[in-house]
Amino acid sequence: MMSGKIVSIRESVVDVVFPEDNTPFLKEVLVVEETGTKLEVELLKENNIISCLVLGKTVGLSKNMTVKRTGNYLTVKVGEAVLGRTLDIFGNPIDRLGEIKSNIEYPVYRKAPEITEGREEREILETGIKIVDLLVPFVKGGKVGLFGGAGVGKTVLLTEFIFRMVKIHEGVSIFAGVGERIREAHELWHELKRLDVLKRTTLILGQMNEPPGIRAKAIFPALSIAEYFRDEKNTDVLLLIDNIFRYAQAGMEVSTLLGKLPARAGYQPTLKEEIAVVEERITSTKSGSITSVQAIYVPADDITDPAPSSTFAHLDSTVILSRERAAKGFYPAIDPLESRTKVLDPDIVGHEHYEVANLVRYHLQRYRDLEDIINMLGIEELSKEDRLIVQRARKLERFLTQPFFTTEAFTGKKGKNVPLKETIRGCKEIMEGKYDQIDEARFYMIGVVDEAVKP
Repeated sequence: MMSGKIVSIRESVVDVVFPEDNTPFLKEVLVVEETGTKLEVELLKENNIISCLVLGKTVGLSKNMTVKRTGNYLTVKVGEAVLGRTLDIFGNPIDRLGEIKSNIEYPVYRKAPEITEGREEREILETGIKIVDLLVPFVKGGKVGLFGGAGVGKTVLLTEFIFRMVKIHEGVSIFAGVGERIREAHELWHELKRLDVLKRTTLILGQMNEPPGIRAKAIFPALSIAEYFRDEKNTDVLLLIDNIFRYAQAGMEVSTLLGKLPARAGYQPTLKEEIAVVEERITSTKSGSITSVQAIYVPADDITDPAPSSTFAHLDSTVILSRERAAKGFYPAIDPLESRTKVLDPDIVGHEHYEVANLVRYHLQRYRDLEDIINMLGIEELSKEDRLIVQRARKLERFLTQPFFTTEAFTGKKGKNVPLKETIRGCKEIMEGKYDQIDEARFYMIGVVDEAVKP
């Protein structure tokens, strides 16, 4: 293959001219001969000029340097050897634990499974977290969006899901850190090691200090590794993405550098397509499943921002984290009334689960409606029936809190895993009035409901 020459450099975008009969294809990896810097073809322009994204730093690049074609897409090593490792977007280890000993490589851009390859039955994936299993159950091969502003517990919840997937379901977890702060990545690595789940987890990091080309690609190697375990090892995989907003933000930076006209709120015109390319690869097949939990930062707590709102159509469950609940000390700080799921269907979860979940929502909604009256006039001004609903709703609110395994060191409370049938039984008995004489404080941060009556 004939070589090209660099004709201009703008931030993280390099323009390269190639001979007319040797034009690279989109997403092909090119290499600058003098520095070894990798480029990725993003745009085919006129006069045989190719706009490429620098996959790394631009330091040392200059005009007229020679660029060679590789004829390949970006690839990543897959297999058992990547478990317990922390990698960059090229699949190179960044944990100082030696080379990845695997001979299997997958391209990072792969086709989504055909519609005929999907699994027909929908199976619930129990997490052992009461409020999740009852009100926003996860489905194997489903997509869960974890929406919340800064500091409401998104990363803690993701870490807890990794722990439960590895320890309880004996599955594999793949974590994609998109624009991850190095402090957060460092803490996560040490936390997973302390919990003894790192050996069944792979971390792929495109860190916050990296150029947008690196951050925009961090999800794709994680997807390819997850697909390997699903298709070749018939394993249930949990894919965690932290977070989708920074993926959209990196895409916006790349789009601006490539000279594309911005769309609403300055985002790239291809935002919906870029998110769909990722989401369509996350699914169940007849061999295994990839269940995805995606943290989605909500800028200024504005849920209508194009980045978070573009992901809604792809999600099975929408988990909204509430700053108000976090301030009250109700953890996990999931808003039970704002969070939604397509899976809460009697044909999927069963009639008892469906009815209890709806009745819990009714109690919590009625309590929220009456809160202003209680604050102004006092609970005594309510009818006897409403007083009963409020008292039971307050117990339900506290019962749906839970100590996590990942926060034991900070709270001093031992983590709890609660089977779904115990959560349903507990909520049912609270609403039936079995615990009307017990103080509501006893329901806070417990596991099964029987703990509230223990001396």
